Amino acid sequence: MCCDRSHNRSDICFMKGDVRTHSNSSSIILYDSTNQDMEDKQVFQHERIRPYPRKWEAHTRENVAELNLILKSEYLEIDHSCDVVHDVPALFFSTGGYTGNLFHEFNDGIVPLYITSQHLKKKVVFVIVDYHDWWFTKYADILSVLSDYPPIDFTGDNRTHCFTETIVGLRFHGDLTIDPSLMEGNKSMREFRSLLDQAYWPRIKGLIEDEQRNASLSAVVEEMPQVMLKKPRLVLISRNGSRAIMNEDSLVKLAQRVGFDVEVLVPTKTTELARVYRVLNTSDVMVGVHGAALTHFLYLKPGSVLIQVIPLGSEWASETYFEGPSKKYGLKYIGYKILPRESSLYDSYDENDPILQDPIRMSRKSWEFTKKIYLDAQDVRLDLMRFQ
Repeated sequence: MCCDRSHNRSDICFMKGDVRTHSNSSSIILYDSTNQDMEDKQVFQHERIRPYPRKWEAHTRENVAELNLILKSEYLEIDHSCDVVHDVPALFFSTGGYTGNLFHEFNDGIVPLYITSQHLKKKVVFVIVDYHDWWFTKYADILSVLSDYPPIDFTGDNRTHCFTETIVGLRFHGDLTIDPSLMEGNKSMREFRSLLDQAYWPRIKGLIEDEQRNASLSAVVEEMPQVMLKKPRLVLISRNGSRAIMNEDSLVKLAQRVGFDVEVLVPTKTTELARVYRVLNTSDVMVGVHGAALTHFLYLKPGSVLIQVIPLGSEWASETYFEGPSKKYGLKYIGYKILPRESSLYDSYDENDPILQDPIRMSRKSWEFTKKIYLDAQDVRLDLMRFQ
């Protein structure tokens, strides 16, 4: 048993030999049969790990279960028989933390899961800590192309599962990023996107067949791609909560006048991702205000355009989480930084207030301040002449 704790974002541990789960004690136990002379010492090694790649955040760690990794002598065990024997490795990871936020679901979950498991070529069992049925349903398409085996709910399944090899924790390369130099075969985000194609295409094919059947317009549906090529397609990601575009209807009309075929997308936590993928995969431009929903840029084809509307106080986050990763992904990126008069905060503060005039300095006060003022209490009213 060995652990790598050198990364600032994530820990990862490896166990090889006679490995067995004990979910009631949140433990994974490696039984050692070589130390017969040390029968009086029950535990040779004990590691603790929270298998979620945000280890520096205390408040996040509270929402991630801690696992006990124990190396002990098998001679002290009266009965540690197996209920289920697996002939492929296990990969333990948590869907706790910030699960429920699309950015974090991909950034802290799906992309690290791909990084950590892709070299196993689907011969791996995912053991999910802090399991959520809705999360599995949402990402079942992706999990099915990463593993040939049904996942295990670690807490909900009290059976003893036996493996000869386990990985506990996920590797992390950077925000929505894969470092090819650290990957087998120099895989990058381009290969990750190919994985998304593979994951969603069966469902999309089914949707198309359903539409053809229900409408009995097979010929029309087959001609749709040619019709759509007449105009470049622009998808506007609409927000219902904070950072909404207050003059969204006017923006849509502007884009149509310019020459775009426009679709307004209002993704929710329950929106089927395959449907979103289908829309964005055939689009040329995606426009949206900074926020988790912009993570959908992963569904655009390389060479497409991402336009991020950057509210006051969100410059650093906009650059870090979406500008940099989207460029590495092969997209053309445009950042539209709003002026103070384009913010709803302009109606609440004096025009010389530093909240309007120096948002970069003000946002350095604390995360709580930034969230309260700039993320949760701000909408945008675009200057359409400037935006055009």
